[in-house]
Amino acid sequence: MWPGRNGGQGAAAYHPQLDQTATWPRTLREHLLEQIGADLSNQGDRVIAVHLLDLLDEAGYLRAPLDGVAQLLGCEVGRIEAVLARLQQFDPAGVFARDLKECLALQLRDRNRFDPAMQALLDHLPLLAARNIAALVRVCRVDAVDVADMIAEIKSLDPRPGLAFDPPLAQPVVPDILLRAQPEGGWIVELNAETLPRVLVNNRYYARVRQATRSKAEQDYLTERLHAANWLVKSLHQRATTILKVAAEIVRHQDAFLRHGVPSLRPLILRDIANAIGMHESTVSRVTSNKYMATPRGVYELKYFFNSAIPASDGNGAHSAEAVRHRIRAAD
Repeated sequence: MWPGRNGGQGAAAYHPQLDQTATWPRTLREHLLEQIGADLSNQGDRVIAVHLLDLLDEAGYLRAPLDGVAQLLGCEVGRIEAVLARLQQFDPAGVFARDLKECLALQLRDRNRFDPAMQALLDHLPLLAARNIAALVRVCRVDAVDVADMIAEIKSLDPRPGLAFDPPLAQPVVPDILLRAQPEGGWIVELNAETLPRVLVNNRYYARVRQATRSKAEQDYLTERLHAANWLVKSLHQRATTILKVAAEIVRHQDAFLRHGVPSLRPLILRDIANAIGMHESTVSRVTSNKYMATPRGVYELKYFFNSAIPASDGNGAHSAEAVRHRIRAAD
């Protein structure tokens, strides 16, 4: 058995030696392969185990039906189930589960916390999702305090244990707006063409198809589709123009930050930009959401430039909350 997984002590009971830490597995597959090699001595069981390992998804779940695995490997389903039962004792707890209920049950067993009340709770997960505490008290046959404790323990479990070893790769941020300093002063603000959706309407194709139509209904349908396509192109252009206006106004307000850094960040709210460009505040909020600007100081989300104001101690003017936080951190 893999060290640290006996007696419900969990992975915390396993303390690798110094020479082991140098080769500690970096991926879930490598981690499980080590355990297969240490725990399964029968070559046939190892073949089954590696095949099941290859079927795991990134969260550590086994989604393939066991009868199909047995048919492919030419062995009894019972033997597949026996090997799977051993794999489900591996670290991390919950790996090789076939659904969420089994994943949570494996982790509770690893903690020696899987009792009839917990079994009943897992059998009624929709009640938990609906926060129907009264129904859970009834089906688990415990009082409300016990149910609250059980729910807290369920929340402490990991529903996707495999991701702890193979976390999703962070995707690099691609800026929507590019900012360049002009030699004579000022800034050039432009949209990143790589992030703009490309939608074109082929009017020649439309004209050719329209000539082949045989009824007014077909002609009306084609006209309606053409209008919809033109509306989409116009809407995308309008949205790009709005983003550019908002970005240019942000740059105008935060010119000092772009030249001197965070201490010079000015207080700014959505309403300031909306009033300056003659648009509704909700529109500004939408176009700045998940939009990034590449500046000489780095790539920033547009939302970063919006900061509440903190009145100056002398009563003259105000400071950006982010600028104040930066000064406090610098003073520590």
